[in-house]
Amino acid sequence: MAQRRQVRLEVAGGMQLAKMAAARNFFNLYDHDFVRVAVGIPAVVVADPEHNAEQTIALIRRAADQHALIALFPEMGLSAYSCDDLFHQRALLDACEAAIARVVAETASLPIVSVVGTPLVVDNLLYNCAVVIHRGRILGVMPKTNLPNYREFYEQRQFTSGDSAMRDEIDLRGQRAVPFGSNLIFEHAEQPLLKFHAEICEDLWVPISPSSYAALAGATVLLNLSASNITIGKADYRRLLVTSQSARCLAAYLYSAAGSGESTTDLAWDGHALICENGNMLAESERFRDEPQLVTAEIDLERLAQERMRQNTFGENAERERERVKNFRRVSFSIELPRAQRMLPERSYERFPYVPANLATRDERCAEVFDIQVQGLATRLKASGIKRVVIGISGGIDSTHALLVCAKALDKLGSSRRNLLAVTMPGFATSTRTLDQARRLMRTIECDSREIDIRPSCMQMLRDIGHPYASGKPVYDVAFENVQAGERTNHLFRIANLEDGLVVGTGDLSELALGWCTYGVGDHMSHYSVNASVPKTLIQHVIRWVAEKQTLGADASAVLLEILETPISPELVPRDGHTPAHDTEAAIGPYEMHDFFLYYTVRFGYAPPKVAFLAWLAWHDRERGGWPNIPVADRSEYDIGQIRTHLETFLNRFFRLSQFKRSCIPNAPKVGSGGSLSPRGDWRAPSDSEARPWLKQLEQIPHESVTRDETRTPSAAARRRAR
Repeated sequence: MAQRRQVRLEVAGGMQLAKMAAARNFFNLYDHDFVRVAVGIPAVVVADPEHNAEQTIALIRRAADQHALIALFPEMGLSAYSCDDLFHQRALLDACEAAIARVVAETASLPIVSVVGTPLVVDNLLYNCAVVIHRGRILGVMPKTNLPNYREFYEQRQFTSGDSAMRDEIDLRGQRAVPFGSNLIFEHAEQPLLKFHAEICEDLWVPISPSSYAALAGATVLLNLSASNITIGKADYRRLLVTSQSARCLAAYLYSAAGSGESTTDLAWDGHALICENGNMLAESERFRDEPQLVTAEIDLERLAQERMRQNTFGENAERERERVKNFRRVSFSIELPRAQRMLPERSYERFPYVPANLATRDERCAEVFDIQVQGLATRLKASGIKRVVIGISGGIDSTHALLVCAKALDKLGSSRRNLLAVTMPGFATSTRTLDQARRLMRTIECDSREIDIRPSCMQMLRDIGHPYASGKPVYDVAFENVQAGERTNHLFRIANLEDGLVVGTGDLSELALGWCTYGVGDHMSHYSVNASVPKTLIQHVIRWVAEKQTLGADASAVLLEILETPISPELVPRDGHTPAHDTEAAIGPYEMHDFFLYYTVRFGYAPPKVAFLAWLAWHDRERGGWPNIPVADRSEYDIGQIRTHLETFLNRFFRLSQFKRSCIPNAPKVGSGGSLSPRGDWRAPSDSEARPWLKQLEQIPHESVTRDETRTPSAAARRRAR
């Protein structure tokens, strides 16, 4: 009987899981650990809680319509902040409590948590409070800890610090045992990554804010109810405070400052709302607007959790502060996540995460990429006492970029570019196009250039190993390809021995990720590598930048642009003609996709479904853009089926096939926060791992995409019209 009951339970459980799976939608932000949040700026009337409650409720409803889970409002938003000694008037305090009750009652049916500001009397002491409201109940009340009493602020005249509270529960508007204190963390039952804490205005301005301890205690979303009058330059300072606090705490930070309607007796107000995530500004209000505003954004909770897991000093800091951390109390709440419908985030994802998206900072970033690479190579040359640099030039993008770095490193050291020995080595499959580009490039750099035909030495090697090609048979297997790659590298090392030089490798991060390099005596090896942490897309971007700036002159720019337009190829399989055969991207997929996968897999550890979702957001719409100055018709576009196919290739090659090559790569400087694959730096992994756990999750990714119109929810469309 017990066994039959167990079977029924298992069947019921399986049906429940199936039902839950059916209720989820891949094209829904909540299915990928995002959460939409809102910050409201109501137009208040001083000392009119009834009016202010009405304004607040209207914004809460708007936030709920847009499927936000949290709505934050300014400090003292129910009374207005600038009431001064009116806060000691019983009529105003009673009206504020009535306003709380109205907000509680009129938002009871909404699937959202609201955090509003109000004065509140507890044990004959007046506190500046944040009231957390959900589904017709008050989840908790958090009093302000740090009360400013300097310059224009005089809060200690009316209020008491939350540190003075003698109890941790209060009765409020007929609800008993409401949690009270600044040590509350509110946890979402259905989304365990969503834990939030609220502090009030000045709490952020002090050296160690309450939210710092809350983050160490597990809060991933930090809220600040602020009044914050405006003075010249203060908005920039707020942005700095909020972004830096979110970065230090590895958290999201929501900030809401008072706006229209506050008293202008001696102050002015700009209504500044901010939403940040780990140091990145996601959304910001339009300041000095008279109308109420609601600012929304989506927070990537998994990103925050991953960062905390990776940054071990975060956990160590929590351990050192354990006496403060362990005093936090948890308040659980439940909101069913709206996962069934299609719902896309409003935040955008750049197609090229390794490339600076902001054109205004493009020059600065590209110069910085060069400077890091140049500094690494110059330091290696000085430390070794070596004067000459040896590099192989193919006429492709990797060796082109590395050649530019070598030239600049010698310039930095005050050495002649004649100490840069560039060698092009045509083989069986070298096209006339790439050979011509290599010759012209070396000529424009004004380095010491040489040309060596490797076909005779390759034929000797093929004869020595008994390869069919040596007998006239057109067999183009791996051995045939790698004989050429090996001969090129062998020549470079022997030239370096003869010339007392250092061989600079040209292989890049994208090739290391996919294992697309010839192991050992091939393009895998060098004395020092300048491109090993620079992906293909970034290399292309920097070369284009150099060409557009005409750093090396008009002739060099023309060559560089031609190189960028040349298909990427190792040129190891013969074919008569001007254009290279053996198209790399035709064999393994587009590098622009693989670089995207690499960034979000290595940098954040995201699972394949989320990586695919982000890739679809970035790449499914041709109109969204591409490289600067590239016509729309020439830009790439991928549907979810194509993304899934390319992702499968990436996962198999990255996790199963290629680690042994990465375990013994030459020294190279780390360039970007996206990381490197050096076994001595960012990436340590076994050479014998499997890819099954990652490939298994591909089953969660659809084979077919949806139309753009189908993915637009009414709320998203409404927001676009409103803007």
